[in-house]
Amino acid sequence: MLDTLRTPIIAAPMAGGPTTPELVAAVTGAGGFGFLAAGMLGVGALDRQIDEVRERTREPFGVNLFVPRERSTVDISGYVGRMAREARAHGVTPGLAKWDDDGYPAKLDLVLRRDIPVVSFTFALPEEEDVRRLHEAGIQVVITVATPEDARRAVRRGADVLCVQGFEAGGHRGAFTDDGAGQAGGELYGLLAALRLVAAEVDVPLVAAGALMHGADVAAVLAAGAVAAQLGTAFLRSDEAGTSAVQREALTAGGRPTALTRAFTGRPARGIVNRFLAEHTAHAPAAYPQILHVTKPIRDAAAAAGDGEAVSCWAGQTYPLAGTGPAAGIVGRLRAEAVTALDRAAARFG
Repeated sequence: MLDTLRTPIIAAPMAGGPTTPELVAAVTGAGGFGFLAAGMLGVGALDRQIDEVRERTREPFGVNLFVPRERSTVDISGYVGRMAREARAHGVTPGLAKWDDDGYPAKLDLVLRRDIPVVSFTFALPEEEDVRRLHEAGIQVVITVATPEDARRAVRRGADVLCVQGFEAGGHRGAFTDDGAGQAGGELYGLLAALRLVAAEVDVPLVAAGALMHGADVAAVLAAGAVAAQLGTAFLRSDEAGTSAVQREALTAGGRPTALTRAFTGRPARGIVNRFLAEHTAHAPAAYPQILHVTKPIRDAAAAAGDGEAVSCWAGQTYPLAGTGPAAGIVGRLRAEAVTALDRAAARFG
């Protein structure tokens, strides 16, 4: 399905609020494809969002699931202490450092029951039984990968499509491991490098993701072998996105670099550098979702107060180039820019 889109542009699933049913429906209605973000969302809320998308469009769309991993055994007491001091400054107390599975089994049952045609997975490999159930239901399985080794494992597990993520991407990294290298989980590959290396290893359709902001970026990854481009940050300032006011302000202001950090969630993610990220990144342990829960009251209080220095402003490296306006208009602009870029490149070989 993803390799036959009328417009090879996919709205990335952005958990925590930015992805909305309105955004998914708008991109899908414009000829692209949208994913609802089930991560950090209750199963009941996901069920309602599926209904909301279907009220707005008859076109197919997908759902992305966070695959739970084993509970980290790293000592996080020191970081919890840091967060207690941070929380006091915001007039709150830290959340409980609890591990949970994000309601994964119930969400998997839901997408099967609701006949979602495409289901993507992030953070780890789904179990073989999960893939089998989806395939038996005629559902296309997409697995997010960040390295050639991840890609080989994903194909062996039964992935129909791979979403290849470069280190430029905003938000959480899709790498299966987090060994601490560069706060990112092993060797880091830029998108084009990852795309070409993965293409040399596996024979399934590839979707490219990682700070793609202009139609020329879409053209570049299509020329490099992808069947579609998946964009997240490019839609964060769209009218339909649920991006918070403080994050919109940071995206609009520009001027700051991005960096990978575990400080907010315990798992590597790329965001705009602010005080919280700068002060706590070096101390943050690899413990997702425990750290996510610990920092939630802090992030919520900061957002409510309009304090952009203590919230996670996820964004790809090229975020200053993101456009605004209706999502359908962004899709149309990207399509026109991509066609122009491909024509210009072809002319160079004329």
